[in-house]
Amino acid sequence: MSAVANPQRLIVLLAALTAFGPLSIDLYLPSLPLIAADLRASEASIQLTISVFLAGLCLGMLLYGPLSDRFGRRPLLLVGIGLYVVASLGCALAGSAEYLVLYRFLQALGGAAASVLARAIVRDLFPLAAAAKVLSLMHLVTMLATLVAPLAGSYLMLLAGWRSLFLVLLSFAGCCLVLVGLSLPETHPAERRGASLGRVFRAYAQIACMPTALGFILCMGLSFAGMFAFITASPFVYIQYFGVSPQSYGWLFALNIAGVIVATSLNARLVTRFGPSRMLTYGTSVAALSGIGLALVSSLEVGGLGAVVIFIMLYVSVTGLVGANCLASLLAHFPQQAGAAAGLAVSLQFGLGMVFSALAGGLHDGTATPMSVLIGVAGIGCFVAFRVAKRGRSQLR
Repeated sequence: MSAVANPQRLIVLLAALTAFGPLSIDLYLPSLPLIAADLRASEASIQLTISVFLAGLCLGMLLYGPLSDRFGRRPLLLVGIGLYVVASLGCALAGSAEYLVLYRFLQALGGAAASVLARAIVRDLFPLAAAAKVLSLMHLVTMLATLVAPLAGSYLMLLAGWRSLFLVLLSFAGCCLVLVGLSLPETHPAERRGASLGRVFRAYAQIACMPTALGFILCMGLSFAGMFAFITASPFVYIQYFGVSPQSYGWLFALNIAGVIVATSLNARLVTRFGPSRMLTYGTSVAALSGIGLALVSSLEVGGLGAVVIFIMLYVSVTGLVGANCLASLLAHFPQQAGAAAGLAVSLQFGLGMVFSALAGGLHDGTATPMSVLIGVAGIGCFVAFRVAKRGRSQLR
């Protein structure tokens, strides 16, 4: 029986594919200071492995989305995951920070296929409300995996060293490659594909010039960017500034994923009743208010670690809700160009994540303030972008 004939198995497989990006970062976060020491590299150069990974995802998604609209989803998935497997081995064997950065870029270039095409497949198979629910369920399954990633990474690092983390990623990708090859059929048939490569790539201009589409893309992208400012800076803020252990950092990180699971579960249950627009109103409001609160407590140095943890948990919790509903709303406008729409949206999402990640690393001054201000800016921007999308959609009616 095919994966399409088994919706639950399909959702789990697609969730595993969307997990490539988060797992590739979350699993080795607690080991960043150790990698810097082992490779005799600066903290900034090791933080660059996150930024360059996001750059590779961004570039790859811009390519895979339109190409899949022209040639189908399945062949590109197989090629991309294969590249990820090879690059993961390179990361495990890297002898310097420069080689680690190079292989991380190639790893991201391969993983981009899994991240973007899983979302395009959802649009191939489901209408708007169902797509929002499925994307939420996929995100929930992904978060269950990433919940344990920093914890598992911190303990595996102690037992087998940081290189073993990339061997785990290699094994995960290898399993996904086998499952896609054996059980995932083509979901974008030839009769629905673009006539030429030029035409499918021109879809980017059409999508980007539509205020509603751009609003949804920026909303999900800025929400995600704030989270990546946290991901990049938090090991140094929590472990070095606040003095927590790597294992305690893993538990604090897990609190955020637990919040994502709760918010995403609520979204999956309520979105068919209230609709994506109302859920986005709630989610972007929480993002803006928590981001502002975090910036204030960090700048004024009140509340200590507890206040920072609470506001970050509130902010990160709604990122899945915002992303799922924005993407479902966006893809509903482009049923014949789902690959290009998903590629543009998710690539800009990771592109903004890369920018905020680089800013978090570059502005890091040993305190929580730069990270917190960046998250506050992202939360406000997320709120404003959704209002732009909502206004544009009302003008279309």
